[in-house]
Amino acid sequence: QVQLVESGGGLVQPGGSLRLSCAASGFSLDVYAVGWFRQAPGKEREGISCISNTYGTIYYADSVKGRFTISRDNAKNTVYLQMNSLKPEDTAVYYCAGSRIWCSPRSTEYDHWGQGTQVTVSS
Repeated sequence: QVQLVESGGGLVQPGGSLRLSCAASGFSLDVYAVGWFRQAPGKEREGISCISNTYGTIYYADSVKGRFTISRDNAKNTVYLQMNSLKPEDTAVYYCAGSRIWCSPRSTEYDHWGQGTQVTVSS
């Protein structure tokens, strides 16, 4: 059965850090482009980062550039999102998603989705 599972969310103070994990089972994640999306209360779902399935090309939204880092560990069939210098505006449910084709900021381009993990940034 194809499945993606996010983990690593939680409560953190402004300026703190979290590392999110996206673990795949039932398929090989290394042949997929993997994107991270988030949705805050009252906001549209936002594509924030993606790592490609070919040359490892990486993309970041302006809202997270310089603070977040996406990476792969193919041996663990997992993609990570390291989040530093967190702000209250980063509070959202974070989702990972896989595409067999390419990275895209559009959620409709992705075939598989996790159920999300809550990140709350508050003092």
